[in-house]
Order: sequence, then structure tokens, then C-alpha cells
Amino acid sequence: MAGVPIGTLARATGLAPSSIRYYESAGLLPKPARQSGQRRYGPEATARLKIIQLARDAGFTIAETRTFLGGGADRRTPAARWRALAQQKLAQIDSLTERLARMRTLLDSSFHCGCLRIEDCERAVLRSCAPDNARTSRPGSPKRS
Repeated sequence: MAGVPIGTLARATGLAPSSIRYYESAGLLPKPARQSGQRRYGPEATARLKIIQLARDAGFTIAETRTFLGGGADRRTPAARWRALAQQKLAQIDSLTERLARMRTLLDSSFHCGCLRIEDCERAVLRSCAPDNARTSRPGSPKRS
């Protein structure tokens, strides 16, 4: 019986043997043949693991990767499944990018805080949240008249 043991496959792909076993249990990698109780992987396992790594590097979850690889009830081609998943992932990235920009703005503006006590910060936040100051004040800054 041909095939390489899990350690050899792990070295060839740069993955830990535990990752390979996990991908197998998650349904991303077909169960290999066994010889004397040891897993023996054919050359197709290396290619499959490289595709799994590509999908994971692109930010796909295990479930999304499973959809891409197997399709389940989805009878589209792998390329069509990849495009659909990529469009969804790009939308998620856009949303995350917007959130990160808001976080950066908040963190940058908080560098101007001069509060010495948390109670001062609380009052400043309340003032900045008041309807008439919602756009003109930031926490830690004096109330504008």
C-alpha cells in the first residue's frame, strides 16, 4: 500500500499533524487509507491541504471552506462557489474596515482626554452625548458654548 505517514505530510505542507487530523475530522480532508493502523496519505492530500491553507489564509471559516471544497447540495463548480464565498467575504472585510476606521477615530480622539478622575470622564461623555453637543464635543474636552 502506497502513501506517506502523517508526519511526512505535515512536513511537506508546513502544518502540524494535529491540524491535519482536525481537517480530517471537520470533513475538509478525506479519511486516508490505513496501513497497520497508521494513516497513509496519497499525493492528492498535499494538494487538498494547500487549497485548505489558501482558503484559511483568505479568511474563510472551516464551514465556508467545507462549502467551497464539497459544495454539499450546492452543485455549482468550485470556481463559482469560490466567487460567491469571496464576494461575501469581501463584504465582511468592507464592514470590518469601516468599523476599524471608527475605532481608530475614537482612539485617536481619546488621546486628547485630560480627565484626572473617571468621574470627570463620565461627565465629559455625558456632555458629548447630549443632543446639542453630539457633533461638536469629544470626551475630555470642555463643553462648547
